[in-house]
Amino acid sequence: MRREGLRMVDLQLVIPLFVYLLAVYGLAFYSNRILSKAGNFLEEYFIGSRGLGGFVLAMTLVATYTSASSFVGGPGVAYKMGLGWVFLAMIQLPTAWLTLGVLGKKFAIVARRINAVTVNDILRERYQNRAVVILGSLSLIVFFIAAMVAQFIGGARLFEGVTGLSYNTGLMIFAFTVILYTTIGGFRAVALTDAVQGVVMLAGTLALLAGIIKVGGGVGHIVADLRSIDPALITPFGPEGFISKPFILSFWVLVCFGVIGLPHTAVRCFAYRDSRSMHSAIILGTVVIGVLMLGMHLCGAFGRAIIPDLAVGDRIMPALMIRVLHPFAAGVFLAGPLAAIMSTIDSQLILASASIVKDLYLNYIDPAAGSTEKGEGLLHRLSFWSTAILGIIVFAASFNPPDLIVWINLFAFGGLQAAFLWPLVLGLYWKKANAAGALASMVAGVASYFYLVTYVKRFWGMHVIVPTLLIGLIVFVIFSHFGGKPGKRTMELFWGE
Repeated sequence: MRREGLRMVDLQLVIPLFVYLLAVYGLAFYSNRILSKAGNFLEEYFIGSRGLGGFVLAMTLVATYTSASSFVGGPGVAYKMGLGWVFLAMIQLPTAWLTLGVLGKKFAIVARRINAVTVNDILRERYQNRAVVILGSLSLIVFFIAAMVAQFIGGARLFEGVTGLSYNTGLMIFAFTVILYTTIGGFRAVALTDAVQGVVMLAGTLALLAGIIKVGGGVGHIVADLRSIDPALITPFGPEGFISKPFILSFWVLVCFGVIGLPHTAVRCFAYRDSRSMHSAIILGTVVIGVLMLGMHLCGAFGRAIIPDLAVGDRIMPALMIRVLHPFAAGVFLAGPLAAIMSTIDSQLILASASIVKDLYLNYIDPAAGSTEKGEGLLHRLSFWSTAILGIIVFAASFNPPDLIVWINLFAFGGLQAAFLWPLVLGLYWKKANAAGALASMVAGVASYFYLVTYVKRFWGMHVIVPTLLIGLIVFVIFSHFGGKPGKRTMELFWGE
């Protein structure tokens, strides 16, 4: 009888997850049919033919930004650090507004003028320098691999913690799903699944938070329990003052202003249909991110009162699902964080593939490949295989994971910002920016970031992204004064002069 009861519980948990995965596969094959009829393969495969409406744009931006760090790693740290980490997580609230507000309109205008499908296409036209594009492409691929490893680990841990499958089995199921639908469906599959995933994430977050509050006896009772465990859990600075004021300040850079320099969110600015879609996405995206960040991190912090003795913080979300939700509801909720994680990986995977195919192969190895039927077929195969192989590499690197994946994700965030933030922002808004400044800033930024992460760890209590970006900015400005002025064509493209 006990075996049968356990079996029924497992089925109730797995059925909604299975239905969700079937829906993802269906969207991938639907997108592949559209892809096979597209007149411009690269534009359809990598940016969905620039046809996203406001709802889909908002959801794909939110789903791309939220990740294993938001649904597994962040709540895992909140479990350890308490309500102070919830406060810190809310710094991410303006993400959609910053990305679309700062980059959106100008990116879309320039991208349409030059037929850009990647962020490096913008850099190539702005700076007219091969080294800038190659360094940007290599930086993107390296840091995306690190970011995707964190996502694969998060997805596998969710499978392990909720379904009872081993970590390696969960990793294989998760990896197969993401690699399959991203490879065959391209950007449109990514965007459509992101729209579904955004709704699933919202529903799952609210359901789990409501369940935790109910089981914990209400917010007041949960806070009292946290105080009894450790009074520091209900302070802004956490146990042992871990969340210092300089650390809070640096998070305004790392997960707020700095998100402008993340290529996988920036490329969303290429794909929307019109200005109305962008404005709708800014409002909706900000609301959704606010609900998700507050809800998920509160789940992690409140979870300490319900399950106080977990050794690994990253396991709190699966443990809470089993503890506070009906098995069927737990299965529905499991689809939520899996959706967030998948949507981040697929965006990074498709953009890393685009860097190989478009930024490196088509620009510098075989520029004529897209002009013939044979070359177009080669680009099809190269796009599919580069996406699949990158996914397999990340899958292989995801064994033997660390305890807290949030730090892997933040490392990748910082590296991408060190490489791309100033070349993108100053390239769009500072007419004197040139190739010398951009290249020097990328080299100095990435090199200093690796050094500071390895040997310094914290800089005057701040995350090392702060001095890294300061070094990159200073170097950019200095070297731009020694380089030449942008050409007439660049001025026309970016400023209409």
